[in-house]
Amino acid sequence: MPHSSRKLVTGVLLLIAMGALIGWFYGRPFVGAFAATLFVLVWQLRQLVAFDRALQTGDFDRFRYGEGIWQRIYSQFKYERERGNRYKREYRRLIKEIRRSTDAMPDGAVILDERNEIVTCNRAAKTLAGLKRRKDRGQRIDNILRDPQLAGLLEGDDATQAIDIVSPVRDGEWLNCRVVPYGADQKLLLMSDVTERIILSKMRRDFVANASHELRSPLTVVSGYLDTISDDERVPADWVQPIRQMQEQAKRMTHIVSELLELSRLESAGRAATADVVDITALLASGRKGFLGQADAPTIRVECESRAQLRGNTAEIESVITNLLSNAVRHTPAEGEVILGWRSGPEGGELIVRDTGEGIAEIHLPRLTERFFRVDRGRARKDGGVGLGLAIVKHVLTRHDATLHISSKAGAGSEFRCHFPPERIVTAPPIPLTGGGRNG
Repeated sequence: MPHSSRKLVTGVLLLIAMGALIGWFYGRPFVGAFAATLFVLVWQLRQLVAFDRALQTGDFDRFRYGEGIWQRIYSQFKYERERGNRYKREYRRLIKEIRRSTDAMPDGAVILDERNEIVTCNRAAKTLAGLKRRKDRGQRIDNILRDPQLAGLLEGDDATQAIDIVSPVRDGEWLNCRVVPYGADQKLLLMSDVTERIILSKMRRDFVANASHELRSPLTVVSGYLDTISDDERVPADWVQPIRQMQEQAKRMTHIVSELLELSRLESAGRAATADVVDITALLASGRKGFLGQADAPTIRVECESRAQLRGNTAEIESVITNLLSNAVRHTPAEGEVILGWRSGPEGGELIVRDTGEGIAEIHLPRLTERFFRVDRGRARKDGGVGLGLAIVKHVLTRHDATLHISSKAGAGSEFRCHFPPERIVTAPPIPLTGGGRNG
């Protein structure tokens, strides 16, 4: 027990004892003890009232000196108050530093708590999204920036994911948003102006689409004349080979134009509908049949571990299978093997194309889905590849809320895994593994 507490208890007991002794002289010891106790209670109550008044006025003169319990309470109170003031000053200093540093950022920054309520934001957030530091504090950010994609981003836990949303304050402008962890039970919403990128991307898509449309008509005319000339018996013999090469190149150019038009359509299209159901097993079997009988083609097997179906666009999913399978066949030797797989579970479904071919160096993997990117340009041109197939695959999967995972090593084959979310899967009882023989 502290010294001041012992002193208080001792003083109270002595005072009650003295009261009882005085009462004893008068034949009323209990009355004397009760009177002494009542005096102690009234005195302590008076001290309590005085301390409360001092708290309100800030005048603690009567409690500054001495060694009593109330002087000790005042000393402890003064110490805690000074420490609290120091913490408050330090907190304000840190807040000012954070504001100065964030205000210097060109990008918008909004600190959110665990309920996605605004803690504070910088000046760029006001310019880009119309947020107000004081007025919007405590408001949910998704009540101010109403966008379904932003709501999904806030609920997710992927700091690498970014979305583009329409600016809430400026027509025709776009914001790129990311959410990263920030402090205890907080997150940081970062916003940047990507209007120029969006406009340039749209200009590029429009240019590619328009150029492809303009090229289609002359290519049709050229191909028609070449077909007519090639069938003419009066064509000199030394012109037969050049005409055949021109036909091949015209056909190749027509294929490129068609794929560019398909890419433009996919880029401008929204999310694929979920009303139609795609029979993946049937598409895999059909895709395998399409490559049977090709010269020097590898063994193609189908392995389906599930009868589950997929909600989406049948033609687009078929193009995914065709593009992935054609790449695998093109880069796998005749003695190799290509496996088409489909499986599903609680986490969704996976369409897998795996081969034992030449593989891809790890340095090239991040760029495989870029349009016109080819690992071996000379070999790709010779075999008919133009570097648009995987770009089409990527955009089709994006429309189906799916992701493409590529794993490969040079000389060890490749695996292309398309993961579809659970809401895209129509479940069905599993069936035993099935397979097909070598090219029929």
